[in-house]
Amino acid sequence: MLLQMLAMFAQFERDTIIDRVIGGMERKAAKGLWMGGNRPFGYQVDRAHWKLLIDDKEAAVVRLIFNLYVKERLGTRAIAKTLNERGHRTTTGGPWSGHQVIRVLDNRVYLGELTFREITVTDTHEPIIESAQFAEAEKILTIRSDGHNHRAASDSDYYLTGRMRCPQCAKAMLGSNAQGRNRTYRYYTCFTRLRYSRERCDAPRLDADADALDQAILTALAAFYRDHQQLIADAVHLARQRHHDAHSDRTGELATVQTDLTQTDQAIDRYLSAFERGTLDEETLATRLAALRTKQKQLRRRQTELTAQIDDEPVMPPRATLSKIANHIDTIIEVGTDLQRKALVEALIHEVKILGPGRFQPVFRVPRLEPTEATAAALPATTPPKGAVRTMPNMVGRARLEPVTGGSGNRRSVDSVRDPSPLAGGQRTLGRGGRGGELAWA
Repeated sequence: MLLQMLAMFAQFERDTIIDRVIGGMERKAAKGLWMGGNRPFGYQVDRAHWKLLIDDKEAAVVRLIFNLYVKERLGTRAIAKTLNERGHRTTTGGPWSGHQVIRVLDNRVYLGELTFREITVTDTHEPIIESAQFAEAEKILTIRSDGHNHRAASDSDYYLTGRMRCPQCAKAMLGSNAQGRNRTYRYYTCFTRLRYSRERCDAPRLDADADALDQAILTALAAFYRDHQQLIADAVHLARQRHHDAHSDRTGELATVQTDLTQTDQAIDRYLSAFERGTLDEETLATRLAALRTKQKQLRRRQTELTAQIDDEPVMPPRATLSKIANHIDTIIEVGTDLQRKALVEALIHEVKILGPGRFQPVFRVPRLEPTEATAAALPATTPPKGAVRTMPNMVGRARLEPVTGGSGNRRSVDSVRDPSPLAGGQRTLGRGGRGGELAWA
């Protein structure tokens, strides 16, 4: 009890000091001084007076961005492409993207303003952009954001977003569409090509229609849980072997993480004590505390992960659980919403491998245990939930079985649980091909 009370007092003292630091930064903001952190593109920081000073070379790029957007009416991706072609780089030295252009267009620092929390101070430094041009850019952003929000909201219509990787650059494949004469065509396209341009990645859009591919994967998922329970048993067996092999390494890493966490806590206490004694200024304290807090969170997260991995030995789900999952998948496919179908994909599909034109191979996740409230809630007996399907927390890890996809023998791997045959184009039926079932779509 005494130790708990001392810990409570120590935490209260830490919080009080942090509040003082934040209060000091708010007072700094109220005076129009730069609070620290990454400098905005177009400015340098005068650290003697903590004021922003215009960087003439970068400021010219900022003005170019606003001119291209307001006067030329170019889109943000087109502007990023123009900047990269002319050799301009961001503050980190990397290429420009459409998102980075938006951040420039939306940053009121270029009007001479500084904002910290609820405090906004005008005329704190020399502006780069005139208020009329900034207001016009803001208006265009608002008008164009409707289409952007619609695309972001409709991502739920693309169930496999983020589950496939571009064969060329390994970035995620995202849902996109193209307007034809009589209909809208839906595809999956490489993230790099969407965000930057085809010069960065010239991988074509998948020749598979997104709707047909989504449906084929869902159908294969339901068939997997109905027809391949022995494959699941083999995967669980490999997962148990991996769990036993990794036990000593995990316990050793956990001990190291706990030691590092103790040292980090002690370092935080030392900095707070130095600040109380007056030997450390609040700005240095804020910088060091931020870094240590980040490290502390990472260590605690890893501590939780390792503890869970050590305690969580894979167990084969009962056949009743697998049957319940298969029935639930069928229900979601037939009467569920787009959000529920996408949540189902996120819960039970690890990835979909692109094998070639019109050929895909799903990699499934397998729930480990039945007697958990979360799993039970994710798998109701009859009707789908009103909201999205909850992700099942207990999954077979990366120790999985690669089934036969052709040829002879039982070729095994510890990478995945795959559908016995790749999805292939050319037909609309679930037929039989060679030694295993082959799911086909047009």
